[in-house]
Amino acid sequence: MNADDPVQQLEALRARLDQVLAGERKELLRRWRGLARRAERDQPVDRGLPKLQAAIDASVAAREARSKPLELSFPEELPITAHVDEITAALATHPVVVVAGETGSGKTTQLPRICLAAGRGIDGLIGVTQPRRIAARSIAARVAEELGEKVGGTVGYEVRFDRRVAESTRVKIMTDGILLAETRRDADLRAYDTLIIDEAHERSLNIDFLIGYVKRLRQRRPDLRIVITSATIDTQRFAAHFDDAPIIEVSGRSYPVEMRYRPLAEKPEDDDRDLPVAIAEAVEELARHDPLGDVLVFLPGERDIRDVQEELEGRRWRETEVLPLFARLSPAEQQRIFHPGKARRIILSTNVAETSLTVPRIRFVVDSGLARISRYSHRSKVQRLPIEGVSRASADQRAGRCGRLGPGVCVRLYSEEDYAERPEFTEPEILRVNLATVILQMEALRLGRLQDFPFIDAPDERQVRDGYQHLHELGALTEDEQLAPMGRQLTRWPLDVRLARLVEAGAEHGCLDEAMTLAAALSIQDPRVRPLDARQRADEAHAQWQDPRSDFVAWLKLWRDYHETREDGSARQLRQWCQTCFLHFLRMREWSDVRRQLEETARELKLQRNEKPADYEAVHRAVVTAFL
Repeated sequence: MNADDPVQQLEALRARLDQVLAGERKELLRRWRGLARRAERDQPVDRGLPKLQAAIDASVAAREARSKPLELSFPEELPITAHVDEITAALATHPVVVVAGETGSGKTTQLPRICLAAGRGIDGLIGVTQPRRIAARSIAARVAEELGEKVGGTVGYEVRFDRRVAESTRVKIMTDGILLAETRRDADLRAYDTLIIDEAHERSLNIDFLIGYVKRLRQRRPDLRIVITSATIDTQRFAAHFDDAPIIEVSGRSYPVEMRYRPLAEKPEDDDRDLPVAIAEAVEELARHDPLGDVLVFLPGERDIRDVQEELEGRRWRETEVLPLFARLSPAEQQRIFHPGKARRIILSTNVAETSLTVPRIRFVVDSGLARISRYSHRSKVQRLPIEGVSRASADQRAGRCGRLGPGVCVRLYSEEDYAERPEFTEPEILRVNLATVILQMEALRLGRLQDFPFIDAPDERQVRDGYQHLHELGALTEDEQLAPMGRQLTRWPLDVRLARLVEAGAEHGCLDEAMTLAAALSIQDPRVRPLDARQRADEAHAQWQDPRSDFVAWLKLWRDYHETREDGSARQLRQWCQTCFLHFLRMREWSDVRRQLEETARELKLQRNEKPADYEAVHRAVVTAFL
């Protein structure tokens, strides 16, 4: 071969393209074809050829580095270890495998390692999706630790605003939203040779999107291996969706759990004012059973956790640590949960600890029976996150968290009758959301029309039509139902589409601050309370914010007074002010939290906030733009 002949050099490089990383093969092939066309026309390729050769050399070297065998052993005490050979054989012969296992079976941490042992993660990454950021980080740390490495080597992770992935990475653990976003620039997900969709039983919108997406993708990527993992909840539905994929059942390690019912009220969502006290009493009851046993408490949200934390720390129990666990904690704060010391621990967690994470050393569970569940309000036409009672399946998952080390005790802050009346499973999110928002997400992710998408549970056709009409009204779709520039902008806000349009209209009309305040207010449950025995006094207290022009102006007046009271006084004084004015303290704080999140998004989008309060006309132009 003539080393100076460009055609022969290109032929040699073409032969090496089969040895590069799968995720880089398409782009390198495109570059090779461009140079080959130039060579055919006798045009110079002396500048592009060395660059292509260097890129191919680097990709081949990276693939060779990944192919080095790893010495892997699996913990004998984990139930999944008995199924390693069965799972490996299924991966070799089936494109999709469903692994069902209870909490504590080891499926989340060991499946990526089983895939490594089976020779996956060489041609492309082993991608592992998690519903929550906190789980993605902690699982990456655990898997890396078991390999004797630090995160960012063989095992990396990616969540919003935080990425630790290197060229040597073979296992990438990420939120499901990150993988969905990657489909925009890599429709065939060529960077991966294996995908593990974890916690599929949660049936979030992102999980259902991913399951539908990979069902389609199998036809274009017969080399791709897909593992769907679930708690032992409705696993036949997943297997049937993938043409009767094999199900591998992994039993969990569980001991008997004693149930104690200590109801707060007839319906747990009726009143949360006594929740901190009730939890403190439950912890004291459990301490009489075992003063050293760690307690895991399930609460609906961050603010509830902070209130309960304040109550428990005020009790000043000796040798006791109270630790919060929710998504917005820093990685360092989250990691404290997984490294217990000598003191008894009381972990206050959202439902992230229900299935996504295994908190070590738990003897007892206190279950509020509550969670924030995304739900579309047909009356107000907006998506909300109300606090609701969890399903029986979720309640059972929570109780099972204390039956791993030995016999456990679960205190439920609701009645046995209430538990029996709850639905068996949590309704899939696709059936609870505004389809306009779903359609917009699908257009942004280029997933095609909603009616044609292979969802496990297809939405009602009438709802689909309403969703498309809704988006046309907001200017989010063009006449031929393509994503309009406004639609692309609306996808950037963590809001229902109407509320996102309200904020965008606020930016257009010079009243962004007021629009964010109103959008945040409409995202939460009304904070104004009217107790049965004090309705008249509550109405008189609320009358100070009424405005003859509009209820929206009343919201802005209420926000101004709350903001000023918060700035001028202590947390105790703010709570007292809310009580005097018949306002729900936690909901007011939630309003403030949502608004702060919108301010962060506005900064990311470089939108100009108004320095002076906007007038009535500007605010109402923004409102009617969103609420036609």
